[in-house]
Amino acid sequence: MRLVVDLNRCQGYAQCAFLAPDVFTMHGEESLVYDPRGEEKHREKVARAVAACPVQAILAEGLDEAADPPSWAGQEASDDC
Repeated sequence: MRLVVDLNRCQGYAQCAFLAPDVFTMHGEESLVYDPRGEEKHREKVARAVAACPVQAILAEGLDEAADPPSWAGQEASDDC
């Protein structure tokens, strides 16, 4: 997943830093620091941060791509139960 924040649009509300502190951090009161290569383990928190940004300054490429599906995915239900 790749993250891009439009720092011209960002107003420093810090919702992203609150929801995904391992990815987004406020430096001072208005300066956002973030890791542009979001790790898979932070996917859910990043998704929440993207949705919570009041000015929609965060773009997360690859966020919608599902991780490896569970082994049971795609298997039809059995009537043997």
